[in-house]
Amino acid sequence: MSNNVSHNTPIDRSIALLGVVVAWCVPVMAVTVCAVVVLRYGFSTGAIAAQESVQYLHAALFMLGAAVTMGADQHVRVDVFYRRFNARQKAWVNTLGHIVFTLPLCALIGVGSFGYVLDSWSALETSPEPGGLPLVYVLKTLIPTMAVLLGLQAIAQVGRGLNVLCHKDPP
Repeated sequence: MSNNVSHNTPIDRSIALLGVVVAWCVPVMAVTVCAVVVLRYGFSTGAIAAQESVQYLHAALFMLGAAVTMGADQHVRVDVFYRRFNARQKAWVNTLGHIVFTLPLCALIGVGSFGYVLDSWSALETSPEPGGLPLVYVLKTLIPTMAVLLGLQAIAQVGRGLNVLCHKDPP
């Protein structure tokens, strides 16, 4: 990674490794979309499973990539004031932001999606399209997985912020 974020906890390292794996979704998606286009316009045939696999890859990229993006400190934030803050002020903003916003949101998504995903698993939900992928329940599992991963990354960020705030000379 090309930023200055140090990945010093097992959570940080695991999420960064996940980022390397998830990054492969992009070229696989691009090749699959090209194949779908060639099949459709070159051979006048459809490939429902291939089209759905692009949706699955796209979902994996965004749902699993959220924690990766936060861990790399590349997430969206309003920088009007933040960029001028010193390390302690940034630590306050990040720590409180994760405690007040990120962690409750992760809990809400995780708890709120649990029944939805459980129902899908109990039915082993498949695609409604003929020839579609039979793994809709796996796709839906990305929702609480994203919440857990994002929550874990937020906890690591809170720990990092508390470390800065507890020392007189933050890095």
